[in-house]
Amino acid sequence: MVREHERRVRHRSRRRSKRRARQGFVFGAAAYTLWGVLPIYFKALANIPPVDIVAHRVLWSVPFLALLSVTGKGLTKVAGAMKRRRTMGILMLTALLIGFNWLLYVYAVTTGRILAASFGYYLNPLANVLLGYFVLSERLTRLQWTAVGIAAAGIAVLAAGAFTSLWISLALCISFALYGLLRKVVRTDATTGLMVETLILLPFACAWFAASNHPIFGGSDTENGLLLLAGVVSTTPLLLFTRAARKLDYSTLGMLQFIAPTLQFLIAVLLYGERFTWAHAVAFAAIWTALALYITAMVRAASPRLPQAPE
Repeated sequence: MVREHERRVRHRSRRRSKRRARQGFVFGAAAYTLWGVLPIYFKALANIPPVDIVAHRVLWSVPFLALLSVTGKGLTKVAGAMKRRRTMGILMLTALLIGFNWLLYVYAVTTGRILAASFGYYLNPLANVLLGYFVLSERLTRLQWTAVGIAAAGIAVLAAGAFTSLWISLALCISFALYGLLRKVVRTDATTGLMVETLILLPFACAWFAASNHPIFGGSDTENGLLLLAGVVSTTPLLLFTRAARKLDYSTLGMLQFIAPTLQFLIAVLLYGERFTWAHAVAFAAIWTALALYITAMVRAASPRLPQAPE
């Protein structure tokens, strides 16, 4: 009876783990798909300074997140998180990291450097995998290490072919990899953490608007309307991402991120006519080969092994 009970407990635990992983996969894929098409939104705001765009992202995220926090015990959770010193310390760091990441990304897109931004987010999965291995002690199989090696080779080709804008790629990679790692370990849910981060950034946004010599809404009606949507546009994929980060291994989350830079890459070349070189072609093939290998390794690890027949 005891063994049967233990077997049932393990079975339920495995089912919960699989369900949690499936949910995390859906959240992660949705987040990265939205991030992948985000350049189209920011390109429509190319006439507005990047700092103004980021300040609008912060300002209009507050009412959107406040609305989400009203349901359930959201506001109580926000107040509780702000009372915990360690939680607030981590969220201050993540707020600065995501604010810097937003600003640099908007700058890259609005100045015609979408490919440089995509390079950074191609680098990011490798950083996530390595952080998961060295910091969180997540194990990788030989096939997964092979995938990492192939992806690294492809990214090296990208770096060699885009050396002048490499600083953008590296800065985007490092800032977002550290952001994701810290959000995975902080003791708060996705909405609460993002609300606290936004409140931390809000004084900076207000100070920028106060110091500017131009009105908050100084563009066309279309641009002003797009700026009003900045909160929803920026927080929705972040909420999905932070939910995924808490449900998936960090290395798996890192490999999912190939979705976003691939979409950005295609948008840059096909929609906005940024230059496509032989280095891009080689790297593109290498990175997707790596992704195929990594997913294969995941499927193998998740598949139950059949019991061997007695000899």
